[in-house]
Amino acid sequence: MPAIHPIDRPNIRGGHDQARPTISEPLKYSGSLDNIKYRDLTPVIGREYTGIQIAQVLDSEDRDRLIQDIATIVSQRGVVFLRSQDVTHLQMKDFCERLSTLAGCPQSSSLHIHPLTEEGSELGDQISLISSEKQKKGGGLTHQLSDTSRFASVGWHADITFENVPSDYAILKIHTLPETGGDTLWASGYEIYDRLSPSMAQFLEGLTATHDATFFHDEARRLGNPLREGIRGSPLNAGSSLTAVHPVIRTNPVTGWKSVFVNKGFTKRINGVTKDESDVLLQYLFNLLTQNHDAQVRYKWNKNDVAIWDNRSNWHCATYDYDDTRIGDRVCSLGEAPYLDLNSQSRRQALAEKS
Repeated sequence: MPAIHPIDRPNIRGGHDQARPTISEPLKYSGSLDNIKYRDLTPVIGREYTGIQIAQVLDSEDRDRLIQDIATIVSQRGVVFLRSQDVTHLQMKDFCERLSTLAGCPQSSSLHIHPLTEEGSELGDQISLISSEKQKKGGGLTHQLSDTSRFASVGWHADITFENVPSDYAILKIHTLPETGGDTLWASGYEIYDRLSPSMAQFLEGLTATHDATFFHDEARRLGNPLREGIRGSPLNAGSSLTAVHPVIRTNPVTGWKSVFVNKGFTKRINGVTKDESDVLLQYLFNLLTQNHDAQVRYKWNKNDVAIWDNRSNWHCATYDYDDTRIGDRVCSLGEAPYLDLNSQSRRQALAEKS
């Protein structure tokens, strides 16, 4: 494993001294998964493994190497799918926490507690219930679809970017499915960055954006549940503001690759430019995402499938095309405070140098 120590500060934009990654160079895949059958679902994003169980990985004598290699592959491929998982809530939490730790999350980061999580929830504070019943009530980001737009693409987001220390990895297990429909899409922030002109990329690398989820206040009042204002997995994630400022372009420390880091769900404003300029820039970046299906992967769930993705360099969007029940459980770990390393590369640059 690489040496564990905080990143050096030269050439770094953004970040926070209390939430710096504990790896100073990208992780290198060790080959521990080479004997497990897999297929890449598109050239740029998505991989599906067959014949691997999270529970068995946790019990393996080679556990840490396996989990660190999984983290490396997830960060490189964006999202990894594991079919038919016999895994409990506690095992999901254990796996997610180890995944984040072995990938270099700050010592101050742990599993996230969502601001809307009910006190004394049956599944615990660190498990989010992804439920079609909640969606019917307009829960989460679905309020935007029902209240302000008829475009399903408004649902594209990365998890909890409104926090000062947002998510690195997320794990979702879908255990109750409609007869048809209910797919999920992911898109590569690496690929979107690579589609910027060099001049535009350089311009955006000097900017930050404000991410905002204050609409959760209205939702908490409507549901009759107090907002969770205590520490939500990091000392920097506390209070009621639910707003954060992050670089528009960030570096993923696991890969060392640059990614666009704005999303339709939570990014409200690019800072340092006029409101009109911000609107134009954000719409352009959102168009790059929504109108390039070759930067996306669409996954059709089977019962008890698990998806693991890297929120630092991906967006995802659920497909609400069903009337039946759809339920899953999600765990989010917290990574580092987003930063941009000016010396980091794009995905294409890095892969070109390898070949």
